[in-house]
Amino acid sequence: MGKLAAFEMHAVKEPLRRVEREVAPPAAGNVVVRVAGCGVCHTDVSFWHDGVRTRHALPLVLGHEISGVVEDASRDAEHLRGQAVIVPAVIPCGRCDACRDGRGNICPKQIFPGNDIHGGFATHVEVPAHGLCVVPGFTGDADAPLARSGVSLRELSVLADAISTPWQSITRSGLRAGDVAVFVGAGGVGGFGVQLAAALGARVAALDVDDGRLAAVREHGAACAVNVRGKSAKDVRKELSAWAASAGAPATRWKIFETSGTAAGQETAFALLNHGAYLGIVGFTMDTVSVRLSNLMAFDARAEGTWGCVPDLYPSALDLCLDGRVRIAPFVERHPLASVNDVLAAAVRHELKRRPVLVP
Repeated sequence: MGKLAAFEMHAVKEPLRRVEREVAPPAAGNVVVRVAGCGVCHTDVSFWHDGVRTRHALPLVLGHEISGVVEDASRDAEHLRGQAVIVPAVIPCGRCDACRDGRGNICPKQIFPGNDIHGGFATHVEVPAHGLCVVPGFTGDADAPLARSGVSLRELSVLADAISTPWQSITRSGLRAGDVAVFVGAGGVGGFGVQLAAALGARVAALDVDDGRLAAVREHGAACAVNVRGKSAKDVRKELSAWAASAGAPATRWKIFETSGTAAGQETAFALLNHGAYLGIVGFTMDTVSVRLSNLMAFDARAEGTWGCVPDLYPSALDLCLDGRVRIAPFVERHPLASVNDVLAAAVRHELKRRPVLVP
């Protein structure tokens, strides 16, 4: 099949090294995907810059937001050859007790590209065939717009995490039309979460410390956008309560989603709990947060984490993107795969305004 090019992580904070090797035929049950695009996630930065340990020993090719085309397939996956696909960031085995109970995201045999196996900072990646999300309407051009949305296969790579992860949390929350949905953090994940909630008919508020991010989500689903820099959690709560009242929105049972991945964001999200509220922890931070857990009891509220997204939920999220109800292009920016080290460094310096997608 020829050679693949990839960028391997060999040590924390050390530039990724470009390597080339032969593209091997896939093992039984696997396919080889020619990468169209691979999003760069906060998790990738955490592995490379912060020293969060990968489950696969280094060297390792990072990258878990992958879209592409199945270029080779084992005998039992031939039906996928030539198909455009999204590779789930968390691939469950589909056979264990957790998977049978609908909790594939905690499957003990799960495969996380760029963590358990080599990921998508490459031209090709070998992944399990089961769980892949097939993208309809692909004409063979990874840059061509799909359906009415105008989104390309390359840009759809972010569905693998930045879109699907908040989608799983939103789905678990039971969010319905007319509910109040609050996103604490309007960056890559939170920005898509705002759109997903708005697509369901929720009244959506977004909190952030960046006016640019708030302006973007105000144009794409947020009815209320609050810059919380320098504000106490109590003041933010009052401001949101006043907005909800003026909009005729419910004063209780808010669906709150922590998507900033910061300690301050998590503390703010917890402080927004009200009676019957749901708190979904979507963002990740290594920092310790101090909260009064008794608030959950006092408000009869619920807090729940979410890890990745089960493959069963991918098609419904994809439909929202292809229908144009969730816009991707305004929230991503393309970079050549060869610039991956510059992109990672810029992410550490918080210089990126949109979610980067690496293009081989």
